[in-house]
Amino acid sequence: MFRYLKGDKVIWMVTLILSCVSILAVYSGVSTLGKSSEGTFGVLTRHIMMIAVGWGVMIVVHRLDYRYFSKFSQLLIYVSIGLLVITLFYGANINNADRWLKIPGLGISFQTSDLSKVVLLVYLARMLTVRKDELNDWRRGFWPIVIPIGLTCALIFPANFSTSAMLGLVSFLVLVVGGFPWKYLLTIIGAVLILLMGVIAIGEYGPEKLLPRYKTWKNRITNKMEADAEGNYQSDLAKYAIYSGGIIPKGPGTGSSRNFMPHPYSDMIYAFIIEEWGLILGGAGLVFLYFTFYFRSIRASLNCPSRFGQLMVFGLGTLILLQALINMSVSVSLIPTTGQPLPLISLGGTSTLFTCLSIAMIISVSRGKGDVDEDQFVDENNPLDHVE
Repeated sequence: MFRYLKGDKVIWMVTLILSCVSILAVYSGVSTLGKSSEGTFGVLTRHIMMIAVGWGVMIVVHRLDYRYFSKFSQLLIYVSIGLLVITLFYGANINNADRWLKIPGLGISFQTSDLSKVVLLVYLARMLTVRKDELNDWRRGFWPIVIPIGLTCALIFPANFSTSAMLGLVSFLVLVVGGFPWKYLLTIIGAVLILLMGVIAIGEYGPEKLLPRYKTWKNRITNKMEADAEGNYQSDLAKYAIYSGGIIPKGPGTGSSRNFMPHPYSDMIYAFIIEEWGLILGGAGLVFLYFTFYFRSIRASLNCPSRFGQLMVFGLGTLILLQALINMSVSVSLIPTTGQPLPLISLGGTSTLFTCLSIAMIISVSRGKGDVDEDQFVDENNPLDHVE
C-alpha cells in the first residue's frame, strides 16, 4: 500500500484507524435516524462516501509539491472571505445557525468556515515567509498579516463563536512561532479584549438582531457554571454514557445512550465511543491517536527546510488537535457545549473533506523536497507581496 502512499506512514495509519472508527461509531450512533428520509443505511452510505472522497483528496493532494499551496492561497484567501460574506447575509439556517451556503442545483450545503480555516492558516504561513524581514514594520509587516486574520474571524464570529475563537487562537500561535514581534502580539491581545467587552455590551444592551446567538452563548456558559442548571442535560447524558461504558470494551452496537443522548454521532460521539469501547480503548485510545498524529506533524514541520512548510504544518496540525480536544472536553463536561465535530470521526460533510485536505497537505510536507529557496514564495506579479 505504501508504494502508492508517500510521506509519513504513521500519519497515514492513524488516519486509516480514525476513518474505520468513524464508520463503526456513526453506524451505531445513527440508528435513531432510521425514520428519517434517508434512513440509517442512507446516512451511513453518505458518510462512507464522504470518507471515500476525503481519501481521494488525500491521495491526490499529498503527491503535490507543497510550495503550490502557497501560490493557491493568494487567490483562495479572497474566495474564502467572499464566501463568508455571502454566508453571513444569505446563509442557510441549519440547527439554528447560519453557517451553511447551499450550492444551487446540487442540493448540497457547504460550511464556508471549513474552507476559510485551512486557507487562512496556509496564507498566514505564506505571509510570515514573504515578510520575514519586514515583521517589525507597521505597514509592511503588521497590517498585511493581521487584516486577513481579523476579517476571517470576524465574519465567522456571528454564527459560530467557537470556530472563530479557535481559529483566532491557532492563528495567534502561528504568529508566535513565526517570530511576530511581541509588541504587535500584545497589541492584538489588547484589541481582542476590547472587542470582547464590546460584544458583551452589544449582546446585553443592544438589539438582539445584531448578535442573535448571544443568548445561546451566554446560556451555555452560565449553565456550565451552575451544577444543577437545566441546560446541562447534554453534559449529564454524556457523563452517564461514559459511566456506563466502564473500562472494558463492550463492542459496537451495544451503546444505549444513542436512544436519548443528543447527537451521539457528531457532537457527543466521543462519549458514545467510550460507552461502547471503554475508557482505555475508546477514551484514552483516541487521545493517543490524536497526539500521535500531532507529534508526527510537528516532526514533519521540524524536518522541513522551508519556513513556509514549517508554519503551515504547525498551523494545520494544531488546528486538528485543538478541535479534537475541544470536542472531547465537551463530552467529558470540561467546557460548555460548542458544536465542534471530532475530526475524521463525527458525521459530517465539508468538515471531513477539509480535515482530509489538511492532512494531505501535512503529508505533502513530510515527503521532503530538499533545500528550499524562500525567495520562490514571493510572486513578482502579486501586489500583496509588495504592498506598501
